[in-house]
Amino acid sequence: MAVEGGDALVAIDAATNAVAVTVSGISEPHNVQVAPGDRVYAVSGDTATVAELDAAGHGLKASGPTGAAPAHVVVTPDGAKAYVTNYGDGTVSAYRTADLTSAKVIRVGGGPHGARPTPDGTALVVANTKAGTVDVVDTRTDVKTAGVKVGGAPVQVAVSPDGRHAYATVSEPAGVVKVDLRTAEVVGRTAVSAAPAQAYLTPDGRTLLSADQGTERRPGAAVSVIDTRTMKVTGRMATGSGPHGLVVAPRGDRAWVTNVYDGTVSVLDLPTGRAVATVEVGEEPNGISFATTPPAAGAGARVKVTLPPAGPRPAHTGTSHDHG
Repeated sequence: MAVEGGDALVAIDAATNAVAVTVSGISEPHNVQVAPGDRVYAVSGDTATVAELDAAGHGLKASGPTGAAPAHVVVTPDGAKAYVTNYGDGTVSAYRTADLTSAKVIRVGGGPHGARPTPDGTALVVANTKAGTVDVVDTRTDVKTAGVKVGGAPVQVAVSPDGRHAYATVSEPAGVVKVDLRTAEVVGRTAVSAAPAQAYLTPDGRTLLSADQGTERRPGAAVSVIDTRTMKVTGRMATGSGPHGLVVAPRGDRAWVTNVYDGTVSVLDLPTGRAVATVEVGEEPNGISFATTPPAAGAGARVKVTLPPAGPRPAHTGTSHDHG
């Protein structure tokens, strides 16, 4: 996971619920993504850099410059391309993952924040927070093809297994909207317990989890459970303070939630709807991803990476993404 306030990436061993590895040297990381082959990608908001790490030893393999205030990095299902949303300048950067060389800068406008590819890899779905839209980018041409108004500021999206629908968390009013990607229209909406940050689908696509972060002044402390067919909240699971990042295990039985205001991760057992562990990880944990390969290092290992010197800083850097 990306521990933004602690300037670190932290790996938890899912078998023991203990911190296995802490990686320093990537300052202000807002998001992290595990790609095919358990390659690890992260963005540094401080240096406007995207980096690839080796999942086994967590050493630096490649890096490249981003736009201003990079928020999320995602990788296409085939592992060939990576995309970074640049909240500060209204762009999305496309990269070849072989060496993180830039393929194209896509201008979407507003302030793009969260993003996820469709399962077939033909489109990138972007939560454009400042524009109030869910944007669609054709990954074959790297051109924006749609922008759907969702009636608020979207923070992150999840895409159904068949690629038909996107589910966007909206901070105000606090809720989740369902977007039909074929017709480019909102087809469902539900309220949640506090302004949500990230969302994640169970593998069958029938249940959506919403991390209801709230604000520092009025933090949330729950994950809402949503039936994707009816768009109704069917339950809530208690978390720490300010649940932000979310990931579900491929088997669909566990979820991990970063709690941005108390520096912890809640481990949720989905069949029972209860937290089975709370792990302290450091200040302001944000994005989180799942790797199928256990950490190679021993428990509590520490690794330091050194990014290349940054070039000229963009006009707007840092990671103030106007949510929560």
